[in-house]
Amino acid sequence: MTPIRRQYLKIKHAYPNAIVLFRLGDFYETFDEDAELASRELEITLTSRSMGKNLRVPMAGVPAHSLENYLARLVKKGHQVAICEQLTDPAASRGLVERDVVRVVTPGTLLEPGLLDQAANNYLASVIEEDGLAGLAYADISTGEFATTQLDQAHLALELGRLSPAEVLVPRGNEASLEAPWWAVAHGPEGASGLCLSPMEASAFGLETARKALLSHFRVLTLEGFGCEDLPLAIRAAGAIIEYLAGTLKRGKLRLAALSTYSTASCMALDLQTRRNLELFQAGRSENKQHSLLGALDQTRTPMGGRLLRQWLGQPLLALEQLDRRLDAVDYFSQEGLLRASAVSLLARIPDLERIMGRVNAGAVAPRGVKSLGGGLEALAGLSQLLRDHSPSHSSPSMGGNDAAISWLAQQLTPLPELAALIEEAFAADPAGEVGEGNVLREGFSPELDGLKRATSDARGFIAGLEQRERERTGIRGLRVGYNQVFGYYIEVTNAYLSKVPGDYIRRQTLANAERFIVPELKEYESLVLNSRERIAE
Repeated sequence: MTPIRRQYLKIKHAYPNAIVLFRLGDFYETFDEDAELASRELEITLTSRSMGKNLRVPMAGVPAHSLENYLARLVKKGHQVAICEQLTDPAASRGLVERDVVRVVTPGTLLEPGLLDQAANNYLASVIEEDGLAGLAYADISTGEFATTQLDQAHLALELGRLSPAEVLVPRGNEASLEAPWWAVAHGPEGASGLCLSPMEASAFGLETARKALLSHFRVLTLEGFGCEDLPLAIRAAGAIIEYLAGTLKRGKLRLAALSTYSTASCMALDLQTRRNLELFQAGRSENKQHSLLGALDQTRTPMGGRLLRQWLGQPLLALEQLDRRLDAVDYFSQEGLLRASAVSLLARIPDLERIMGRVNAGAVAPRGVKSLGGGLEALAGLSQLLRDHSPSHSSPSMGGNDAAISWLAQQLTPLPELAALIEEAFAADPAGEVGEGNVLREGFSPELDGLKRATSDARGFIAGLEQRERERTGIRGLRVGYNQVFGYYIEVTNAYLSKVPGDYIRRQTLANAERFIVPELKEYESLVLNSRERIAE
């Protein structure tokens, strides 16, 4: 068995229930049963590869640059996918490249922008039932939202129907008893087959295990501040989500917003048929989204606003005071045309800050995401100032008393000018798509980084010119400079010219028709290139 086969089997053993996408150069490969499954689901060619003496294994791969497309297709079909990356640079590695799973992707743990619906949340839910009660928790790791509740079992289906979770965690062994009753009520009989249930060990739903997971995650000594200290089923459901995410976000930092404990009694419960009759999100038998109530009302300028409007429509408030506050703000913007136009203009410049921060926390953000975060923070500062200028303490008497209607909005915005300034100062105007692809930080921001780039450039220039210089110095026209992972950079001379090899050449390898040599100066520059490349990436 080859070393790479042993490496793959060790990783696959740790993730038996996931399709392992194993990075090999410019491709993600699957092997054995995973390859047969991927071949069917993705409609890609199934081949085979020799991975040892008398050992050929099924194999199917997809290009690395097209990963998101294939990942979406697998996840939509309910599969878990373990992404196994190369952790060391193949060009700088001697021997087997280090590899490990950096993330397990499931329907409820998506972070990639191309796999998410901008206008809707992607919820991971967790359910535990006991003695006529249920604990329900849900999280959207792309936005950081995290909430839990304890409710009667009879109301569980209505709440799950409102959330429409992409994935539901349940204690192992409870799948059959849970799936039919509440999913059929929440989504109709035709939706039952589309339910993505992820069974977990029952111990993950244990009260003490769940409590410890929550206390550790939020670094607190009690759950009283979250309002769920006396709701054991809510704690158990929320703790299971923390445990699950800790296992899927392998190399990222799991950071969810402060846990919110809510009561379904504060909002109107709408069942599936009511939502359909009111055409809240889909209209008519064609289920046209544009002709629904949401489609008619949605003039939001940010993805965050679109998701919030959807939440408000699906969960109508029963609290009159909060309803009046919302409507007073709407009325004020309706009357103040210039303010409304200015606010809309600023909102249009704000990207999806929630989901950018979700990728930051998961360690999956790209440089351009950080750059757009900076631009969004600048627009946010302008929006905050605009609202404060129309708040009671700033407005003129001629504006009347209605300006208090938006003061609560101004109070909820917290500009971060220092962070916005740092991003503007640090990042290039048009940064590379990924770290390691080139231009990310501005020249002059980091003297150390600038020095490393100059050193690397000088060293590569030396190596690039070495071949011509050595040909002129030795008179060996066929001399060439090459590189491989075993010896690094070398000078190769064919057997016909061995008599002309200078005394300072050090023999490293003998081939059938040539010899390979090194010189001390070449190895010094090679070390400089390899070390600088690693340090630049850091």
